[in-house]
Amino acid sequence: MIPPALLDRARIVAGPEVGEDAARGLARATGRPVARVPGDGPFVYVGATLPDALRGPDLIWFHSVNAGTDALVHRADRPWPPGVPLTRTVGRMGERIAQYVLGWVLAECQSVPEYAAQHARAEWRRLPSELVAGQTAVVHGTGRIGSAVASLLRACSIRTVAATRTPRPVPPGFDAVVPAGEPVAARWVVAALPLTGATTGYFGAERFAAMGGATFLNVGRGATVDLGALGEALRAGTVGRAVLDVLPDEPAAPGDPCWRLPRTVVTSHSAGVTADEDVVTDFTACLREWTAGKRPALAVDPARGY
Repeated sequence: MIPPALLDRARIVAGPEVGEDAARGLARATGRPVARVPGDGPFVYVGATLPDALRGPDLIWFHSVNAGTDALVHRADRPWPPGVPLTRTVGRMGERIAQYVLGWVLAECQSVPEYAAQHARAEWRRLPSELVAGQTAVVHGTGRIGSAVASLLRACSIRTVAATRTPRPVPPGFDAVVPAGEPVAARWVVAALPLTGATTGYFGAERFAAMGGATFLNVGRGATVDLGALGEALRAGTVGRAVLDVLPDEPAAPGDPCWRLPRTVVTSHSAGVTADEDVVTDFTACLREWTAGKRPALAVDPARGY
């Protein structure tokens, strides 16, 4: 916990990733000026990265403008500063990512990629379509984002199954829960996992071989997927298609092998872009909870990475 008296006199410092509109929003929401450099005394930092020069005793809280914090806490050369609380921005990211997933699901069911290719060839030919109602989607990752994805798919009468690494009750938005290693006959497999030591390379040859031709969508973290294994599965047909919003190495250069994966679309880590109002809203909520002596709902455990 942060002592309220310390929090009251701390400066709010915004990193270069925080735009002027967001900085003004933070100032309005907190009722105190927002600086770009810490100065003397305790400070709270809002940004995407933690500069080495700021890793000192005056840093009392770091609020990430991103939902994923693995790049902050998984640096072998720079462990997270002991005792410094870390919170994150989620905002309406779950809604945005859920909309992204549903958009690609519906596009495939309506043969949108094939019709676009036919249009380019000036070709008139009817193609089959699928009804999403009654299909099954397995979602790996049952946090805010995974639950939002499941809820929207479920609203379209898609059966949603949570694949979890530890036993738990059925999470919100889901119809059922199964152990992560249990095969499920599914039309869609959605990855919404954080990056931790346990999830690095989580989707490898064995998991892809068990997908039975499902379409695979990754909206979590790129390094949870072995792209070599995914390529083999696509060529073998055990994965029907792939939609990848995240990659192990970003941005992908024009010569990156990811562009040559068969039946795959790569998007530019854009499924859940953080808006200025998300940063302001979530930071303010965390500040309110710290002030009330509570651990914020958006607090991150640096040891776990989420």
